[in-house]
Amino acid sequence: MDINLRFFAGVREAVGTAGEAVTLPEGVATVGAVRDFLIARGGAWAEALGRDRALRMAFNHVMCEPETAVREGGEVAFFPPVTGG
Repeated sequence: MDINLRFFAGVREAVGTAGEAVTLPEGVATVGAVRDFLIARGGAWAEALGRDRALRMAFNHVMCEPETAVREGGEVAFFPPVTGG
């Protein structure tokens, strides 16, 4: 399945890119599984997206939970929590 990834704020800075197109391996079918797939890259990816990190996620511009299913051609975005002031 082909999807687009977007990274914002500190996540973008840590991984060195604002986005990329990827082909997911068989079995990667949820936003949480996409996160795990990226963590498995190691290095900055594991650091920025690690399960110990508080991150917000969205699928097709809608905030979502890790259990949210991804679909062909969709967009998964990762960004740190945002606070107002």
